[in-house]
Amino acid sequence: MFSGKGGVGKTSLAAATGIQLASLGYRTLVMSVDPAHSLADSFDLEAGLFHGRTSEPLEIAENLHIHEVNIQKEIRRHWRQISTYITNILKTSGLGGVEAEEMAIFPGMEELSAMLYVNQFRREETYDAVLLDCAPTAESLRFIAMPTTLDWYMKHVFPMQRGFLKAVRPIANRVAPVELPPDSYFANVKELFDKIEGIDTLMEDPETTSVRLVTNAEKMVIRETQRAFVYFSLHGLTVDTVIVNRVLPEEVHDDFFRQWRESQNRFLKEVEAYFEPIPVRRVPLFPYEMLGYERLKLLAQRLYPDGADPAAVTRLERPYTFHKEGDAYEVRVHIPFAEKGEIGLFKKGEDLVVEVGTLRRHIGLPTTMTHLTPVRARLENRMLVVELKEAA
Repeated sequence: MFSGKGGVGKTSLAAATGIQLASLGYRTLVMSVDPAHSLADSFDLEAGLFHGRTSEPLEIAENLHIHEVNIQKEIRRHWRQISTYITNILKTSGLGGVEAEEMAIFPGMEELSAMLYVNQFRREETYDAVLLDCAPTAESLRFIAMPTTLDWYMKHVFPMQRGFLKAVRPIANRVAPVELPPDSYFANVKELFDKIEGIDTLMEDPETTSVRLVTNAEKMVIRETQRAFVYFSLHGLTVDTVIVNRVLPEEVHDDFFRQWRESQNRFLKEVEAYFEPIPVRRVPLFPYEMLGYERLKLLAQRLYPDGADPAAVTRLERPYTFHKEGDAYEVRVHIPFAEKGEIGLFKKGEDLVVEVGTLRRHIGLPTTMTHLTPVRARLENRMLVVELKEAA
């Protein structure tokens, strides 16, 4: 998964990674999950404005396909009963037919459709590698939270809701201003859930799935990247690489860029310190737009020098995890080889800072924990467990 703030270059880097994987012999698919698709634009395909050709996997080169999820096609394929019911409700409210159909595309459909495909491709072993070019950070976080939310809904709410409406529907439909959803609506929901079942396990398996966070060496972008890192960790996904894109190359000495270079150097040090021990890759700013297969191939060579394999599993352990025990919260940090006397910790703003010798690790806390205070810490099997509570 390639995630990050809008405009940092996720699509180009995902496309370049796809080219590198395909060149190594992997059957590769690059899939755009962002409703505002730009994957076909990145390859500079001569096509219509909305690239209908890529609504199904389109071969770009040997071993390489790209796919931009087309929600209108997906509605006809997977969401027909649900969309029909919502459209009818909206028509009752006074909207015209076309407006009602457009409004029936509710948030999350693109993400769920992508999950359907990922699960299908995994079960059928269609591809060796699938790269998701994700929407900007907030939508990406909704994407990763969705399986857990749906699982809870299907287990606790769906059976009761379906049974209740089945019992009251004949009477309620006589007096209600709109018809209650038919059972075919619930059957469609159940069918969709069955198709994505297991996607949460797939996403949380570090041997199968990893997150690549893309950022620029700018304060606002880095702050959002830090927040994304916290929430990906909170949801159990493994971030194995941080990519800093559009770094000014060394050969640029123009006075116009002097302050930019100083600023970038300062923030590059901050990025490497914050995300330690996760590797940080730097990609230079090129003198031209990275459009088309050949230029993306050059980008891939800079991103993966000496034929490096982007699919190699480099991290299996999450840097830290969050837990709740009674009225206390815990942060568990993997610190191999550390001794008790070597460890120091303190809270700085909304971060928990852990020091081991000369190394320092910043741990961004989720919003539910930012107001808490560290009260106790212990070492358990190479794991530092820090307990946080409300200040007395």
